[in-house]
Amino acid sequence: MLRYLFGRLLIMIPTLFVISVLVFAIIELPPGDYFESYVQELRMLGEPTDLQEIETLKARYHFDAPAPVRYWHWVTGMLHGDFGYSFEYRMPVNEVVGDRLWLTVMMSVVTIMFTWLLAFPIGLYSATHQYSWGDYGLTFLGLIGIAVPHFMLAIILMYFANVWFGISIGHIMDVEYLDQPMGWDKLRSILSHIWIPVLIIGTAGTAGMARRLRANLLDELGKQYVVTARAKGLSPSRVVLKYPLRMALNFFIADIGSILPAIISGAEVTAIILSLETTGPMLIRALQSQDMYLAGSFLMFLAALTVVGVLVSDIALSLLDPRIRLKGRRG
Repeated sequence: MLRYLFGRLLIMIPTLFVISVLVFAIIELPPGDYFESYVQELRMLGEPTDLQEIETLKARYHFDAPAPVRYWHWVTGMLHGDFGYSFEYRMPVNEVVGDRLWLTVMMSVVTIMFTWLLAFPIGLYSATHQYSWGDYGLTFLGLIGIAVPHFMLAIILMYFANVWFGISIGHIMDVEYLDQPMGWDKLRSILSHIWIPVLIIGTAGTAGMARRLRANLLDELGKQYVVTARAKGLSPSRVVLKYPLRMALNFFIADIGSILPAIISGAEVTAIILSLETTGPMLIRALQSQDMYLAGSFLMFLAALTVVGVLVSDIALSLLDPRIRLKGRRG
């Protein structure tokens, strides 16, 4: 196990290096840079531009140097905990992300818990009551949940909330707390609003996960060891929960590699529609405005979480399922 972990950690270094080169190249591909877009925008609005300030920022962050030099300064800065400067927000990236990162993590973790708590009993019931009216009803609701996109469900919910109750369900907290430091009042406001995006984002995830659990569990229940356990007189609950459910959970563990970056990126389109103060809309805006340090830091963080998540899922799968081995046996 230790040898496997050491080898995987060594592989992560060149993997993240290649990803950093690709991220930097993609950000550099569009013509121009943030400063040129910023100057053009100001001129279109008829506002004055401080060219001296722009030239100073360009020199400070090596925009007048070749691309390899800018890449070197960007990568070495991240290794020292300096993720660069956001030109659009006029502050370091660490300060820009700030509360948005914690709000995104909070919302995503609650969404994952909501999804798992609903998907487990639904999938378990559907698999153990195959072709019953309950199975048909849950399958029908699941297909609707999968078919309706997040953004459409958000628009529908916003419309009916406004028409029926006369309230706006935008933002993840009351407006008066947007620029306030975290406190008990702000936390209560967040908790009172967070269930709306959790319900919207978690609907499709719950439906899809319940369907996969049902399919995997039905496959396990049809295997010979389950038939033998039933023939020996084991109780139905023990037959299902002892091994089949455990084996059917493999895909939950395998999804860790995608869940970790999803916690940070979140459902971007839904966040934009609901005006949520999360990192998804900020990432899209950074890519559109070519705010390279902010966008690059986000993308590298997502890549690192993906690599770590895949490693964690591989180790967890080997512990959950004895049939899976991290290293094949010789001979």
